[in-house]
Amino acid sequence: MSTEKVGSPAPAYGDAEKGVLDSLPVQLSFPKDKEKATALTAQTKAAPKPTPKPKKRVSKWVLWRIWFNTYRKFFTFVFTLNMIGIGLAISGHFPYAVKNSGAMVLGNLNFAILMRNEVFGRLLYAFVNTCFAKWTPLWWRLGCTSVLQHLGGIHSGCALSGVLWLVFKVVYNFRHLDVNHDSILIMGVITNVAVIISALSAFPWVRNTHHNVFERQHRFIGWLGLICTWIFVILGDTYNPITRTWNLNGEDLIKHQDFWYTCGMTFFIALPWVCVREVEVDIELPSPKVAIIRFKRGMQQGLLGRISRSSIMEYHAFGIISEGTHAKYHYMIAGVQGDFTKSLVNDPPKTLWTRELKFAGVSNTSTLYTRGIRICTGTGIGAALSTCLQSPYWYLIWIGSDQEKTFGPTISGLIHRHMGPERVTLWDSKQRGGRPDTMKLLKEIYYSWNAEVVFITSNYIGNSEMMEGCKEAGIPAFGTLWDF
Repeated sequence: MSTEKVGSPAPAYGDAEKGVLDSLPVQLSFPKDKEKATALTAQTKAAPKPTPKPKKRVSKWVLWRIWFNTYRKFFTFVFTLNMIGIGLAISGHFPYAVKNSGAMVLGNLNFAILMRNEVFGRLLYAFVNTCFAKWTPLWWRLGCTSVLQHLGGIHSGCALSGVLWLVFKVVYNFRHLDVNHDSILIMGVITNVAVIISALSAFPWVRNTHHNVFERQHRFIGWLGLICTWIFVILGDTYNPITRTWNLNGEDLIKHQDFWYTCGMTFFIALPWVCVREVEVDIELPSPKVAIIRFKRGMQQGLLGRISRSSIMEYHAFGIISEGTHAKYHYMIAGVQGDFTKSLVNDPPKTLWTRELKFAGVSNTSTLYTRGIRICTGTGIGAALSTCLQSPYWYLIWIGSDQEKTFGPTISGLIHRHMGPERVTLWDSKQRGGRPDTMKLLKEIYYSWNAEVVFITSNYIGNSEMMEGCKEAGIPAFGTLWDF
């Protein structure tokens, strides 16, 4: 997309990695001309410190609409449909599922993995952005963004359903001990245990509070489960329960659905790992709180990348900042929180492992809209900035503490070079004595900018407050997800 600026050009700066840049003026609304912009800037500088207001109570209907989002709708639909199928199979009214229970298991697991496959995700985003950008009705474009953002609901619903179908299959095999070989029964139990452990390790409490446990259990036990699944499928499909003999010529094996589902599942799991590379990085440390990681080559907006010190261990996802596909570099902002990000500051590496194929985030659908607002707090600028750098029709609101000092000249330089004061508001909570009335600020800019949508990147509390405020005000908004 074009990086041409709207209105007066920003001051010319040299290399964004060098020098100290002045902070941009704070702006509360979109000015009609330069005189109003100047007056508004002076007014906001002289404004007193904002007084915190008591938290406004939100109606239960608004809270329900936020809670029962597209993610949970997808999960409810997929899980309910599968539970009806299992109920019918148990009662004897679904003989197909009983006869092909392996296909029911692997069909669900295959689809669950597909929803998290980065190649499939990029293709899906590209299709939607190409076919439906700007000309379709707003409700349709909002629906597309919501569906793409919440595909995890299908992933979770299919994964849990697959586990329960596997339990059904193993129990059914044990109920018919007389026609099943012992090796099939044993492998069924082992596969069940591996798949259940992998699924449980992905629960939000484990993933959010014990990330390394989630990484190791979900990945390595999941791989073990895949190996066990292959053995379980081959044993089950080559054994004839009527003649009690093994057919090892492979003809019966390739006739079964579960064999091809397992092939597909293996392909979808392996594909992203084919893209793993060790690449050179340059790490800038503007403050003890943040590491700015610089990689070679430019990127389109709305992408995220995974990085690690190891080829297969502890991958962490960060938003990607880039001026466009033509740029020489792209960046990630790693705020110091856990052991991995601390190590980037205390012991900056020269190389990192990454997947060259990046995955799309909700910002990637910004091309669907004629105008929009990207609001973020703190290190959320890492996921938000590219959209505003690469499109003159997106307005940036960044709320943070001591932004220039904390994030350094690289990030400030990118903002100064590509964004004039008519489409950016930087709120430094340290200089201004606290956070702004976020919803008041957001509403003013939303209407003056004629925006169609708001994308939010913030912590859990900030995200919740803004999502509740936007929903109550009737402003279409998409916030950060913590996979439920």
